[in-house]
Amino acid sequence: MSIWQFVKRVTASTSSGIGSVVDAVRTLFGADPELRRRVAFSVAMIALSAKMAKADGIVTQDEIRAFQQIFEIPAAERHNVARLYDLAKQDVAGFESYAEKMAGLCGSGHTNCAMLEDILDGLFHIAKADGVLHDRENAYLHRVAEIFRIDENHYQSILARHAILGEVDPWLVLGVERGSPFAEVRKRYRSLVAANHPDKLIARGVPEEFIKIATTRIAAINAAYEMIERGLKVI
Repeated sequence: MSIWQFVKRVTASTSSGIGSVVDAVRTLFGADPELRRRVAFSVAMIALSAKMAKADGIVTQDEIRAFQQIFEIPAAERHNVARLYDLAKQDVAGFESYAEKMAGLCGSGHTNCAMLEDILDGLFHIAKADGVLHDRENAYLHRVAEIFRIDENHYQSILARHAILGEVDPWLVLGVERGSPFAEVRKRYRSLVAANHPDKLIARGVPEEFIKIATTRIAAINAAYEMIERGLKVI
């Protein structure tokens, strides 16, 4: 069963919210961990982006296009995805409940879980599509990060990487203390590049379409490293 076949099946049979969808993922894909991860990622992105739209109060065409950059949805399946999106948006459960279920479905249980960071990155991509990170969106993303057990320093690095709130701080993007020895900066940079290689993301279960967006993460990391390197050479 493909991701979109699953979406079609659950949207045709459920009206009780995301809890039943999560249970269906666990039941139907228990014997195929790789496909389970991919389906779980897709469900998490659809559900949490819907809840973010509800928190912000408006869905723009830019945000819709950003969502479509993450998922190349077959034309015949779009109405099923739309129904799952609407189900999440209209569910009486708060977004904290959704985030907790998604963390349990997708996460490793450890702080700064890479796959949960991938989901958060996708939400950032959608939130900033209109060129602005609204206060409600920022509050939503910050709270989701807390539920995902992404620590505050790591969240600030993600926020800086998306360069939404003004001038980029390269030290913050790389997550190293300002003024650290360059050898330490280079070690951190190489670690981040290795961790965000496309093969690593695919192994985590993100859809191939997401890799296009993940390249912006690498670009931000590269740019931050180059800014620090240039600054140190000037000194």
